[in-house]
Amino acid sequence: MNTPTNRREVLRWGAALAGGLLLAGCGLNKGALLDPPPPANTLDTLAVAAPPVASTATWKAQPPREAITLLGTRPTRVIVHHTASANVTDTSQEHAYALARSIQQSHFDRGWIDSGQHFTISRGGSVVEGRHRSLEAAQGGTGHVRGAHCEGFNDVSVGIENEGTYTSATPPAAQYDALVRLCAWLCGQYGIPATELYGHRDFVNTTCPGDALYAKLPGLRRDVAARLGVTVRVWPTTRGGQSGERVRSVQSLLRARGQNVTADGAYGSATGTAVSAFQSSAGLTPDGVVGSATWERLILTVRRGDSGEAVRAVQGQLAARGYGVTVDGLFGAGTESAVKAFQSSRGLTADGVVGPNTWLALVE
Repeated sequence: MNTPTNRREVLRWGAALAGGLLLAGCGLNKGALLDPPPPANTLDTLAVAAPPVASTATWKAQPPREAITLLGTRPTRVIVHHTASANVTDTSQEHAYALARSIQQSHFDRGWIDSGQHFTISRGGSVVEGRHRSLEAAQGGTGHVRGAHCEGFNDVSVGIENEGTYTSATPPAAQYDALVRLCAWLCGQYGIPATELYGHRDFVNTTCPGDALYAKLPGLRRDVAARLGVTVRVWPTTRGGQSGERVRSVQSLLRARGQNVTADGAYGSATGTAVSAFQSSAGLTPDGVVGSATWERLILTVRRGDSGEAVRAVQGQLAARGYGVTVDGLFGAGTESAVKAFQSSRGLTADGVVGPNTWLALVE
């Protein structure tokens, strides 16, 4: 990577422009254990109408300070940011263009070669190209511009900035709709599953994209899938720093998959390393974050007569929910009865078999 793109990527914008415009910144078990089928949205590409996007030429961007790197590979996910700037009421296109220019200048001031993000969405819903050639690459659908929006993931992700601060406030409807349309188009162009939409904080230590916008990401994944005309299971993103029974389930499933990790319910560096190793073995991007694509590969279907770590994970979830099961890794009559009761409570077919939909309900 070019030196500027390795610098601290957390987008924090400090300087104010005239008129009050702020710069933005932001193992395995006994029995027949079956892997789940791949998710329904793994088609290579899906035809989705392109949203209107103002190119760098349209908003009169300055030339990049160095040549833009166009990679010959597709990105594997989209990362959502907020600019951490004022929640302005100016929804005009002119404001969106001024915002784009201010972001570029701020990034020049940081020593970067161009805007760090690939696209920006104003509070009025205007979409502008950020880094030069990002629109060209997305239109082609086979290449990707190296960005500077999330250190360690600039070669594999499309970065989208959303104007505003969404710590407690949520994005305006026009901005959110534009985000759905842009994400759906990018997913269609690049063959990115609709579930592979993440927040900046999933990969680095930052509050971006704000608690309120981050909380909308599960809905964003569903809305993008609907726009693509596909059905998906949206799993909870599980990552470093988290703790609890869901993390313990991840660890037990990793053990079932042959990874050497302690099932202590704390997502530390050893768990992240084990997740990355599993992802590599499964042909996934080894990012150490358990998103929907990783969950779909990680879970194992278990039923009465099975034993081992995956069964232990099921029992742990049931016990944490108040069901009287012994967490011994043996799928007997008691575990089956508890599974059926749980399935009934969630409107699922009460067959006592823990497949993908039951797993999802357990770890939500």
